[in-house]
Amino acid sequence: MIIIADGGSTKTNWCLLNDDNKKIYFNTEGYNPYFVSKEYVVDSLRKNLPEDLQYENITEVNYYGAGVHNEAKASQLREAFEQIFTYSKVFVGHDLLAAARALLSDKPGFAAILGTGTNSCIYDGKDITHQIDSAAYILGDEGSGCYIGKKLLTDYLRGYMPKAVRESFWNTYKLTPDDINDHVYTKPMANRFCASFSKFVYDCTDNMEYTRNIVKTSFEDFFKNIVSGYPDYQTYEFNCIGSVAYNFRNILEEVAVEYGMKMGRIIRSPIDDLVKYHIEHPVR
Repeated sequence: MIIIADGGSTKTNWCLLNDDNKKIYFNTEGYNPYFVSKEYVVDSLRKNLPEDLQYENITEVNYYGAGVHNEAKASQLREAFEQIFTYSKVFVGHDLLAAARALLSDKPGFAAILGTGTNSCIYDGKDITHQIDSAAYILGDEGSGCYIGKKLLTDYLRGYMPKAVRESFWNTYKLTPDDINDHVYTKPMANRFCASFSKFVYDCTDNMEYTRNIVKTSFEDFFKNIVSGYPDYQTYEFNCIGSVAYNFRNILEEVAVEYGMKMGRIIRSPIDDLVKYHIEHPVR
């Protein structure tokens, strides 16, 4: 049996694949090594993995995660997983590689992630060959749920939010400006906190012109500051994974076309396609 897992900053989707290729899915929270320690990951896995998981029968764990930008961060997670999956060979890779494999399998092309955070790359069918740094949620992450949430919260703090939207926001969250600043600047997981408000943007119908504009300008910033920085980017189809890309795909397609890119695949989660990739490309 093998495990394939796709880990974002907010949630991790797991799939246990048995010897007959039967799939068993389950979820835990996300484990971005920039925000959680090795000890935190171990404790969370012990509490949240299925109680009936047969660890002794799992031969390999393939985990792709947000924040796995270098060997130090990969080692941090690998060591945590090895404490839990003591019988397994553990592979830890970048969630961007998971996106590319899920979207493109073994074909070259452009792949991106628009979820809690942002990422993108050029993929040659095997490896990532070019990547423009998203600069993470404080400096960048344009187009992400966190970026959209920050735009909404900034308008709320500055009094720019239309009255009907502001009333709906207050009725939904009961957050004062002090509460927001406390969450962002003193509490952990500020990126998750900000990203959570992209759901409000999606659900809010009080002033759809306003909420649509927040999303569109966020995507325009993503294309202007990141996507258009790739050489010959207009020769690629735009392929993307993530809840933000999926939920706002009509606006995303509009902006992609404005920037001269044809739309490719837009999927919410890579886990099914990633499992398919591992079935078709078993570790030798």
